[in-house]
Amino acid sequence: MVLNSRMIDRSPLLSEMSAALKRSRIVMLTGPRQCGKTTLARELLDESSVNYFDLEDPTSLARLDEPMTALRPLKGLVVIDEVQRRSELFPALRVLADRKSSPARFLILGSASGDLMRQSSESLAGRVEHVAISGFTLRDLGATEENTLWRRGAFPRAYLASSEKDSITWRKNFINTLLERDLPQWGVRVPAVALQRFWTMLAHYHGQTWNAAEPARALGVSESTTRRYLDLLSDALMVRQLQPWHANIAKRQVKSPKIYVRDSGLLHQLLGITTEKALLSHPKLGASWEGFVIEQVLATEPHDEAFFWGTQQGAEIDLILRRGDRLLAVECKRTDAPRMTPSLRIATTDLELERVAVVYPGTRRYSLADNVEAVPLAALAERGGLFKTVSE
Repeated sequence: MVLNSRMIDRSPLLSEMSAALKRSRIVMLTGPRQCGKTTLARELLDESSVNYFDLEDPTSLARLDEPMTALRPLKGLVVIDEVQRRSELFPALRVLADRKSSPARFLILGSASGDLMRQSSESLAGRVEHVAISGFTLRDLGATEENTLWRRGAFPRAYLASSEKDSITWRKNFINTLLERDLPQWGVRVPAVALQRFWTMLAHYHGQTWNAAEPARALGVSESTTRRYLDLLSDALMVRQLQPWHANIAKRQVKSPKIYVRDSGLLHQLLGITTEKALLSHPKLGASWEGFVIEQVLATEPHDEAFFWGTQQGAEIDLILRRGDRLLAVECKRTDAPRMTPSLRIATTDLELERVAVVYPGTRRYSLADNVEAVPLAALAERGGLFKTVSE
């Protein structure tokens, strides 16, 4: 992947996409707008090909007015970008995928989750393989880039901007474009000003458990309206609702999701943080770093599902990864030398965790207790990642 004359190696993602296309007749690549989906797809198929459809291009839209006529004769790889703009294509894709000896494989790209994923799961059940991507990761860029990646965020154009000012300007324009153009085009009927106020408010709740009452009072709307706003931003892959893990124990456990602005650069933009100095002195410093670590872990560590865990008594784990019947945990500590805490002991025992990685911004990997290890954030840039000693 080349941007601004700089080569970024995203070959693992390309390999994953290629392997999925060999297994499945339809592959859906999902990720937020501007995270690099189109650039990756063009590595597999040139945009000048008759098999490439960009649904933001009026010509491609016109070609797909009669989808069966346009798609049935095509052979080899077919790419349909921004598919959430034409969800009525899913039934046609189902018919084409069911042909006895289908001559084509379909790579469809989407910038939304919610309704898009539900439509694909209903129309393409058993026929589609999902591949989710984010922006840049430490594995793409290398451990030396962790502070810049955290400050500017993972969107390629924000990260690769020639100056801090240009990065800030890009992020500001991205937020405005999403709210004022993209969401309305996807059928969202909420004023951009209302969503921007809500999103900004969410930035101040970043890393906390969701409580609809407070933002509803502040915005002068009902709790169900704030729930709808939250789901809209989650469907646009801008906000993560990290669901709680429920263990079969006697303790009262937290039942509400934790809320994160997925991209640290957008979080800083919404909070008005424009310099590294401002970030390091901001009250949301720890929460920002926690969210950044969580997104990096989820983008690079294999898992089936992800949760957090907390009790009403205060014990908690920032991130739980389920791999089959195993539970692995990640605790985020922005401190020089993490130590074993009562909360970690309780969680390790109550949840029967196989391993716990306490991620911190240091350089040394060391043991804190049986199956609990302090791990530098830089480990996410390495093959094997956080849980090197876990047998796969």
